Amino acid sequence: MTRMTRRTTLAAVAALAALPRIARAQTGAADEVVPLWPASAPGSTAAQIRRKIADQSKDAAHPDRWITGIDRPVMVVKRPTRPNGSAMLVVPGGGYGFLSYDNEGTSQAAWLNARGVTVFILLYRLPGEGWTRREDVPLQDAQRAMRLIRAGAARFGIDPAKVGVLGFSAGGHLAGSLATRHSEQVYRPVDEADRQSATPQVAGLLYPVVSLVAPFTHVGSRDNLLGPGSTPAQQTLRSVEARVDGATCPTFLAHAADDGLVPPANSIALFQALQEAGRPSALHVFENGGHGFGVRLPATMQAAAWPALFATFAQTHGVPSA
Repeated sequence: MTRMTRRTTLAAVAALAALPRIARAQTGAADEVVPLWPASAPGSTAAQIRRKIADQSKDAAHPDRWITGIDRPVMVVKRPTRPNGSAMLVVPGGGYGFLSYDNEGTSQAAWLNARGVTVFILLYRLPGEGWTRREDVPLQDAQRAMRLIRAGAARFGIDPAKVGVLGFSAGGHLAGSLATRHSEQVYRPVDEADRQSATPQVAGLLYPVVSLVAPFTHVGSRDNLLGPGSTPAQQTLRSVEARVDGATCPTFLAHAADDGLVPPANSIALFQALQEAGRPSALHVFENGGHGFGVRLPATMQAAAWPALFATFAQTHGVPSA
């Protein structure tokens, strides 16, 4: 592992200081926030991007914040009381049009922290908010995040060989893209941290968007990522099931049969591709749970079982979650 140099650390501190107050509005005063880029993110334009946070909940004790206007992507670090040395990059969904910060971010951090896992919630840029090469913007942030986690392993108290990714819905597409396209160069290296591997040790994909070309694709996610009028070739290039190879990490998939937004055919297609490539994989399709169930389902619903199943899968493949 290459440790972050003083120059890299100072650049990160400077970038953090430059974050506008509103960029921290979704975090607590004590939260540790790590900027992804020491200066402007790749593909910056003159577009005016302003952070907006909309709480969908009517219960102040249980917020459900949706975030848009991400001009400076960051990771929010959630540290466990008793760390076990493992880490998880958590990728919220939102159709590449917003980020479901609580349901698929802070709620996930809570149960992972309880199991000793250090969590990095990824607040990645949304492709339709005024970036060049919009189709690569989320993956740029995801690759960079994984490399920064490993470069700062000593600082974060983790083992760089025990870092996984957990993604939801469109965040599942991004996590799946990281699992299959980790070595693809989508941005120019900016510092020593970019010498680190972006390969997750394990991936967990919950009700993920997978294919951008099949009849069961989630059209909103596809068009937000690629823009309207994308070609079949562009769609295939960024369909996760089409990018599986022998270097794809062990992958866990969970979906609900009654998902009316992102059909379980997405997870099934990816599972078949993983099996054909001989990659370790597990697929769970629950009878009920709908879409966006996170970890808030009552125990009477079958999809509520997924965290324990994922923890066992991650443990089996080198990322302790207990």
